[in-house]
Amino acid sequence: MFDAYLDQHDLTELLVPREGYRPFPRRQEREKWKSLSKERREALLAWGEEAKAGYPMLTATQFLAFSRSGSRAAYETPYFERRHKLIGAALAECVADDGSYLDAVIDGLWCICEETTWVLSAHNGSDHPGARPMNKRPLPDVTNPYVDLFAAQTAAALADILYLLADKLDAVSPLIVRRVRGEIERRILHPFLTHDDFWWMGMIRHDVCNWTPWILSNVIDVTLLLENDRIRRAELVERALRMLDRYLAVMPQDGGCDEGAGYFNMAGASLLDCLESVYLASEGRVSFYQEPHIRAIGAFPLKAHVAGAYFLNFADCDVMPRLDGERIHRFGVRTGSEALAALGAWLHNQEVQVNPSARPLDTPQMHRTLLKLFADIPAQADAPRHEAFENLPDLQVFAWRRDGLFAAIKGGHNGENHNHNDVGSFVVYADGEPQIIDMGNKVYTAITFGPNRYTLDNTRARNHNIPLVGGMEQCAGRKRCARNVCADINGARMDIAGAYPEEAGAVSLARTFTVRDEGIRLTDEAALASAQEMTWVFMLRSRPSIAEGQACFGRLTLAYDPALEAKAEEMPVTDARMARNFPGSIWRLTLRAPAAIAHKQTFWITRS
Repeated sequence: MFDAYLDQHDLTELLVPREGYRPFPRRQEREKWKSLSKERREALLAWGEEAKAGYPMLTATQFLAFSRSGSRAAYETPYFERRHKLIGAALAECVADDGSYLDAVIDGLWCICEETTWVLSAHNGSDHPGARPMNKRPLPDVTNPYVDLFAAQTAAALADILYLLADKLDAVSPLIVRRVRGEIERRILHPFLTHDDFWWMGMIRHDVCNWTPWILSNVIDVTLLLENDRIRRAELVERALRMLDRYLAVMPQDGGCDEGAGYFNMAGASLLDCLESVYLASEGRVSFYQEPHIRAIGAFPLKAHVAGAYFLNFADCDVMPRLDGERIHRFGVRTGSEALAALGAWLHNQEVQVNPSARPLDTPQMHRTLLKLFADIPAQADAPRHEAFENLPDLQVFAWRRDGLFAAIKGGHNGENHNHNDVGSFVVYADGEPQIIDMGNKVYTAITFGPNRYTLDNTRARNHNIPLVGGMEQCAGRKRCARNVCADINGARMDIAGAYPEEAGAVSLARTFTVRDEGIRLTDEAALASAQEMTWVFMLRSRPSIAEGQACFGRLTLAYDPALEAKAEEMPVTDARMARNFPGSIWRLTLRAPAAIAHKQTFWITRS
């Protein structure tokens, strides 16, 4: 898409000069800043006060903690705290405009410029994280800068601050802006132009993921905000857009994100960041919003939305992800989707109520904070409307809504980005509340992306809503996939036998998921090479009450063959990230059938 366009168009002629690029108001546009609500202004000033207490240390041993113990938090916590404080100080100075926060801004800029690297310890080096031994690069090499997600994001935040405060910083000393610009050039722009071997560029490997649009969106912003040379400016943006084509090449045509809805902020929304920055910098002359593939990617949050704060959470995804409503609304406006714009407006207005400063809810992305502060989004009182059947045939995720019930099932394969071994798994909600669940994500450590990933309880198959064959779980890998997948408004069918190890002897395992007004019927029919027991797993949000042939939990009842051996296990949620989504405990219900060469079981899921 982008290659074809750029072969026919010259960005040098299409991009406005740096001085004409206005993604959000400058500090000098006082009426714009004064137009922010009193609640917003007060929240921004309070945020700025945090930086006056000083910035945390970043030490070599904190960096070494990842290679020594697998801890990401030891370095990431103070690293992100520095950036959050700096952003708050800069925005507070823009609100106050009296110099009272300027020293805190200068200290933050200087601290970050003094850092040996802007790369996280878990990302140190040019390999895909998790693909290298932890001790291969225990410390960063200052002579060989790498560009990871947060080096690029740091550069963009610093560029935003120069856009807003360069004149005030120059009044203290021109060396401040010069130093910041020099560090951005050394750490980001020069490596970006001279390297082809960063894996996320898609030149030496093709299995790119959200890293590509996330990094490129920040590189594009830095370029548009700082680069004065029109030829080099166009060269940098063109290089980024051509790399973005490699990301589109791995994105399914249905727009689905195999990393889960929780990664839309970093995936589809980062793609939007790239497109929107170029759109604004070209005064709308460079636009890709009517491309079907772009429109499909933008629509994914709407298809994945369950109700309220809940989204489908297959893969490493929180069930209540903090999606960026402003970005979703903007995507809806640009692509002409009223439903998507409504979802974005609803999410944005929900966030404004609890986060008036628009403080980043995950990583410190200053650019998006500014976009939220000045977003022109109408009040949206009603929740968005959805289709009765959502169909993502390439991703092989399907969802249905019937009389207050929401159900979704996935096929796919076990080599997806942020994969869980979960081919054939499903979730069920009643009246917008989770009943049969996916555990979702946990706090990331070195294990998360290492060779022992599938020892984690949230990623392994035994804790998903799929059967065990002879006590054996599904395996990881792209070849471990669903076959003969089909779906329509009445349900889905797939053969999930290929997801199991060969020693399980699963010749076929046909899973039929039928959605009716009265409830959901799940039928599994297995043909095995030898007699094996089968155990069906149901992960539940509420404690089940088990009687003969049925289990009642929350607002649902699961009916099953009374001959199956039922067992319920409480699983206290101790992980901090998972506890935000599922506080307390979840329950694992198992239904076991004795060894046989063939199994056929039907389960009915209805309202209690």
